[in-house]
Amino acid sequence: MATCLRHPFFFAFLGGFDNFASLYRYMKKISSLLSENDLLLVLSLLVGLACGLAAVLLKTGIELMQEGVEGLCSSRGLLMLVFPGIGMFLSMLFVHYIIRDNIGHGVTKVLVAVSKNESRIKAHNMWSSLLSSCVTIGLGGSVGAEAPIVYTGAAIGSNVARKMGLSYKNMTILVGCGAAGAVAGIFKAPMAGVLFTLEILLFNISMSSILPLLLSTVSATVVSYLLLGPTVPFESALAPFEMRNIPFYIVLAVFCALGSLYFTRTTLWLEDRIRNIGSIYLRWFLSALSLGLLIFLFPPLYGEGYGVLSTLLNGQQPSYEGVSVLSGMLDRSWSVPVFFLLVMLLKVFSMSFTNAGGGVGGTFGPTLFVGGIAGFVVARTLNLVLGAGAVHPVPEQNFVLVGMAGMMAGVMQAPMTAIFLIAEISGGYGLLIPLILTSTVSYGLTRMFEKYSIYTKRIANRGELLTHDSDQAVLTLLKTSELIESDFRMVHIDDPRGQLVKAVESSSRNIFPVLDSRNRFQGYVSLEDIRRDMFRRSEYDTLHVYNFMKSAPAYVYVDEKMDSVMHKFEKTGAWNLPVVDAERGYIGFVSKSKIFSAYRSQLKEVSHD
Repeated sequence: MATCLRHPFFFAFLGGFDNFASLYRYMKKISSLLSENDLLLVLSLLVGLACGLAAVLLKTGIELMQEGVEGLCSSRGLLMLVFPGIGMFLSMLFVHYIIRDNIGHGVTKVLVAVSKNESRIKAHNMWSSLLSSCVTIGLGGSVGAEAPIVYTGAAIGSNVARKMGLSYKNMTILVGCGAAGAVAGIFKAPMAGVLFTLEILLFNISMSSILPLLLSTVSATVVSYLLLGPTVPFESALAPFEMRNIPFYIVLAVFCALGSLYFTRTTLWLEDRIRNIGSIYLRWFLSALSLGLLIFLFPPLYGEGYGVLSTLLNGQQPSYEGVSVLSGMLDRSWSVPVFFLLVMLLKVFSMSFTNAGGGVGGTFGPTLFVGGIAGFVVARTLNLVLGAGAVHPVPEQNFVLVGMAGMMAGVMQAPMTAIFLIAEISGGYGLLIPLILTSTVSYGLTRMFEKYSIYTKRIANRGELLTHDSDQAVLTLLKTSELIESDFRMVHIDDPRGQLVKAVESSSRNIFPVLDSRNRFQGYVSLEDIRRDMFRRSEYDTLHVYNFMKSAPAYVYVDEKMDSVMHKFEKTGAWNLPVVDAERGYIGFVSKSKIFSAYRSQLKEVSHD
């Protein structure tokens, strides 16, 4: 793979960076000659090329670093015990003191950027995730490179769109192009890149908007093929599909669904617990120590683990003689599936220790790894139950491949992406029937118990997730703080009626918020309630504001989610509701009419038709 650095296309592409300013000026010039939709097509092609190059750089960098470390370290045990922690430490220092930003969990960050930050991603994410994940994984961190490259690709798309002055709608599409190109580039899987973006990132996109995604993924895949060669990422010796194995694939699907629930819930729970440790150095030390011990006992947990999957996909069994004190388990038939079942369960811990302890990586790769191991465990167990003399043994390499799809469909809740990605990265189109069956069953069973994927669960709990429900998606994008009206004349609760009449005379609104001496909201006075008594001057000093005041049926808080605000309007039947802070300090009012107007504008803005 390192030979790609000497490829003439590589130098030609990098040579373009010498004239990047000239390219930018040229693109700005031709942008005035093109419609925004036409410009989007041109930019999606360029973003795809950049993402393909970024994917190649990441894969090559990880490989070179692994080769360098293995060449320096003569002791395999030292390699597994110490170097993963060193990688986490270097990454932690880089992120904490140089970047000073949280760049972990890249896919989730992209989702938040689309829903809450108008698809804007900071410029440093075009390279910071790339560099930190390269160090983390290259030195043995037990995470995947896919989420960092997705974040990198999305950041490239976002920053290119911002520089070229694209609208939010087209900026979001270009963010999707970057993510799709990143997936396509790192896996050489253009169709999977498009489906990944449609299923996980861009929930409301029309068929006409798929063309930029296709251009991005094809260009990224071409770059990857040119620099890395025409081989598929996972070469395998698959057996032909046989209908008699369908019941066994259903068993695998159920096992993958259970594994998906375990993977998602354990990962989120464990990471939260580790991050509760206040000191970043103590957090790193405990995580690095735990990770080193796990890898020392179970060597398949080292790095991404794709080498182990490649061995299993070719019908072979890895050997760890002289490497692990538990290698003897692989010499006894029934101990083999037990050993790999432990590897499967502990991969979640090694991944969480790496991420929470300071490393930068994703859950995409570990999901594929755990799925492949799950498939091997099921197939080997079935073969042991059927006996050595079985006429038709279960093809273990097929189950490894299909298990990868089943676990991915459950954990990421993206069955179409799982089906086509596994087919593309292995050339296993002959297994489409078991891939579809296992992915569908695993996804359906997982959804019965877990509504959200590992990428969306946290942000869904915070009310920041865009969904396939268009109404809910638009409400998620609306911010209460941007809809507050504050041009109301305030009165105090003890003011005489004469003071209230003066407020009415100088205001164009028909609502008057009532505050106490500490400016806390107490209620409101409506113009309709005082209209009949306004001109009785004899009562200007005898009656006070509190004689006319009404209590608000509900309060809205300045940072409250819009779907909660709409629920309050529906429940109370009010047309205006006061907005207050945590101590009930008055801020303004929010009205149904303002929300409906903003809703229509936002719907037009995000529509991809």
